[in-house]
Amino acid sequence: MSVEVRKESELEIAHVLFIDIVGYSKLLIDVQSEYLERLREIARAAEPFRAAQREGKLMRLPTGDGGALVFRTSPEQPVLCAIEIARALRRHPELRVRMGVHSGPVREVTDLSEQENVAGAGVNIAQRVMDCGDAGHILLSKRVADDLEQYARWRPLLHDLGTCQVKHGVTLGLFNLYSDEFGNAARPAKLSRAVDTKIEVPLAPRKSIAVLPFENLSHDKENAYFADGIQEEVLTRLARIRDLKVISRTSTQRFKGATAHLPEIAQQLGVATILEGSVRRAGDKVRVHVQLIDARSDAHLWAERYDRELDDIFEVESDIAANIAEALQAKLTGAERRAIAAQPTTNLEAHEWYLKGRFHWRNFLAPGYERVRDCFEQAIARDASYAPAYAGLGLYYSFGAANGIFSPDSWRQSERATQKALVLDDTLGEALNAELALQMWWKRDLAAAERAFKRGAESNPNFADIRHHYGVCLSLLGRKDEALALMEAAMAIDPFFPGLNLHYGRSLYFMREYDRAVAHFRRMLDIFPNYVAAHEYFGDVCVAKGMQHEAIVQWSAALALGGHEEDARMLEQAFAAAGFEAAVRLRAERELEALDLKVAHGEYVAAGPYVFAHVQRGDREEAFRWLPKMAEEPNWFAFQIPVHPALDPLRDDARFEKIAAILPVNESFNAGR
Repeated sequence: MSVEVRKESELEIAHVLFIDIVGYSKLLIDVQSEYLERLREIARAAEPFRAAQREGKLMRLPTGDGGALVFRTSPEQPVLCAIEIARALRRHPELRVRMGVHSGPVREVTDLSEQENVAGAGVNIAQRVMDCGDAGHILLSKRVADDLEQYARWRPLLHDLGTCQVKHGVTLGLFNLYSDEFGNAARPAKLSRAVDTKIEVPLAPRKSIAVLPFENLSHDKENAYFADGIQEEVLTRLARIRDLKVISRTSTQRFKGATAHLPEIAQQLGVATILEGSVRRAGDKVRVHVQLIDARSDAHLWAERYDRELDDIFEVESDIAANIAEALQAKLTGAERRAIAAQPTTNLEAHEWYLKGRFHWRNFLAPGYERVRDCFEQAIARDASYAPAYAGLGLYYSFGAANGIFSPDSWRQSERATQKALVLDDTLGEALNAELALQMWWKRDLAAAERAFKRGAESNPNFADIRHHYGVCLSLLGRKDEALALMEAAMAIDPFFPGLNLHYGRSLYFMREYDRAVAHFRRMLDIFPNYVAAHEYFGDVCVAKGMQHEAIVQWSAALALGGHEEDARMLEQAFAAAGFEAAVRLRAERELEALDLKVAHGEYVAAGPYVFAHVQRGDREEAFRWLPKMAEEPNWFAFQIPVHPALDPLRDDARFEKIAAILPVNESFNAGR
């Protein structure tokens, strides 16, 4: 931007956020004004913007299609502002915005209109950084990234892009800032190098499909659960067809609202066809529009619009599934035809409560997760023969109990709901998955657990969860090859499920395949950079590999991302001042304090975390005091005793073998070791 300098001030280092609207010049004049004002409103509403303005430490430099915000605070403030703007922009997909951040010299100037303004290399370079990005990108100069990298909470979000040549032959080092919640993970087009050689990618099976999240076009945005529910139920019906490869919802959900081209999405998911859809609900009326697309040719294989009464929704879902099966020339058995035509309830109110329960399930570990239970109970109260609602309730209790989140009393509640679901429908995958949990973790009947898995996998050929679950079981029982094969089969139909990827890496750790575990967690964190448990588990692998500094980095990232920034800072300081062992002891002591606080508040805490914390603290006697309880408690921590590397310091004590002996041993399972 050109200005005439009439009054000069001293140079100072400022932190600049440059923003513009991609494709602005192609918009109609009135649309340009509307979009620009909307962007200004979003920026003004951001807390870092308002805080800096209150302190008199913000200057604004407008441009035709955006502008620069110049912060005189810290390098973090423009980045925090960019993140808040990016999150707000998710509600405005029409605004295709890119952002760039740089710290550099600026000075105040007075332009020709006698207005105070700002100029300098700091502003110019911030604009060059932004120019390297595409819509959705938040790019940082290397200088800013270096400043942020000193803090654990930022490290997982910083992705090195290398260098980019900009105007006047200047070369900039760039970093891409993104997570699952903001930013654009794709490499900027400007930095992508054209190559003549083609990369051979295996062709997806012709009879393969991903059902992308349906767009909610209802005026009431609270109906998002309803649009998600229809997508999931269409997918569930298709998943019963053995002749199709159907990608799980947890992976297709990653592409909700995505701007990527369909061929790219299809390639990432490993499918040949994509189903897109939208849902508009108004009172008792519902409109569902769907189109089946060949991802290679972009040809429409089938499309339909349904304008129906709400009580016809199951018929709509069945018709969509049947038409897709026909379009893909899938062979259906009689049982599969009945499964995709099934109507699980005639009570629409019960169905809506069930859909809400499934909607909240994805936030199971977040505060308020008991809404999952409440929704399923409300569905059952309205239809006492609604099998999927019972299965959902059974899974809720079994998942919580198996992971040591709920007390062992929850197993009986899981059993009641699961058995009722299986009486109503003995082929239901979710119910058989809950039955697998009951038999494995609570009753410790390994043969019965295997039978539940086989029934679930046979009747639900595209149900990744039960393969994932049983693969974890086998990894703890020493059946390594079978475990990994099952989890890899699950990842083929659910490649982007964080929990599945997490447990695959954890299983490699239990198997002491440390190099493979390191490679897996590095790839995983590229996809899920703010996944707390992945950083924590990766830290454990680093300890086993002797990568002490990297272990501290990963544990610190887990703490910071989990909202414990002070603990992360203390861990890093202890490592720098006193070394690795001191840092490990500090981490264990802080963990014990947190566990004791939960107990003091009346919360259930499993014995396993106490054992691991005491081992890390170096207190063998306290670890052995808790170890019998860990072995007796019906959750997955007990089955970790024979395989967990962190327990190696206890294995040379005769008490360890005696305690471990209470775990179940089954000849048929032992044969696979």
